[in-house]
Amino acid sequence: MMASSYSAKDEDGHITVSGPGGAALRNKKPENTAFKQQRLPAWQPILTAGTVLPAFFIIGLIFIPIGIGLYVTSNNIKEFEIDYTGDDVSSPCYNCAENFSWNSTKFCTCTIPFQLDQPYESNVFMYYGLSNFYQNHRRYVKSRDDSQLNGNMESLKYPSKECEPYAHSDNKPIAPCGAIANSMFNDTLELVYNDPNGTNVSISLVSTGIAWWTDKHVKFRNPGGSNANLSAVFQGTAKPVNWRRPVYELDADPENNGFINEDFIVWMRTAALPTFRKLYRIIQKKNNMAPTLPRGNYTLKVVYSILKATDLNSVIWMGKSAVSRIRFKFFQVR
Repeated sequence: MMASSYSAKDEDGHITVSGPGGAALRNKKPENTAFKQQRLPAWQPILTAGTVLPAFFIIGLIFIPIGIGLYVTSNNIKEFEIDYTGDDVSSPCYNCAENFSWNSTKFCTCTIPFQLDQPYESNVFMYYGLSNFYQNHRRYVKSRDDSQLNGNMESLKYPSKECEPYAHSDNKPIAPCGAIANSMFNDTLELVYNDPNGTNVSISLVSTGIAWWTDKHVKFRNPGGSNANLSAVFQGTAKPVNWRRPVYELDADPENNGFINEDFIVWMRTAALPTFRKLYRIIQKKNNMAPTLPRGNYTLKVVYSILKATDLNSVIWMGKSAVSRIRFKFFQVR
């Protein structure tokens, strides 16, 4: 049996053990200090009715004005909803819904007239939403390549296996790969104001500023850098199977094209629940004297090209969510 010896130092708790050959080994015992031995002064409140009840009362008084403010703000939100599902024969989009084909190269456009009874004074936010669309499915959530989306050239040519079966098409790597990108929502909307003098005024829908800053500038980047020729960079890759055009043709604006296209970024942030909404466009206020959307008659033009399952319905909405529908929403906070 090997003999060992130690010398204890009561003041700091260090214990030195002599090992083979006389080498000193440090013991793992914590130092004998107030912090490491948990002897620091502590305060523990004694809860009594005389202390708890006043505390609850004070906290309640603090949150009453906060609740009133939230309630008033919620009531000041203007909302409007339009259904363009197309499941009813009287719907303007019925023919588009009935004749939609996955592999069709033609677009189907339907127009829906509607009326706003009150003006929208400030910025108006337009959302689309879906119901019974399970973006939270485990395999769906994993079906992406974050390294590819971050601009990695190697991942562009060799997508992750998580993207299967949407990793390759015609023996070419798909960019962007995966089921999330392949199912990107792609209905197109135009809003027209029917002026009382007989002219039609197209409403400007802003497509930038709808994505999170961290997504736009950190998580998503185009391969080759910000000034790269995207058509050359993506040469040798294939578009997602259900897309009508490649990723480098999503927008004419180079700051909103490719992997940094904000419509694409918004879609790639998967929802936690099967009923969700995502920001689609912003209608910005331009004149302090005139409302953003004046009261009157409007026409909604829908390019019906949504890639969706057969059990889903389409909705454009400017308001609260509809049940079991794909929907759009406009709302304005005063």
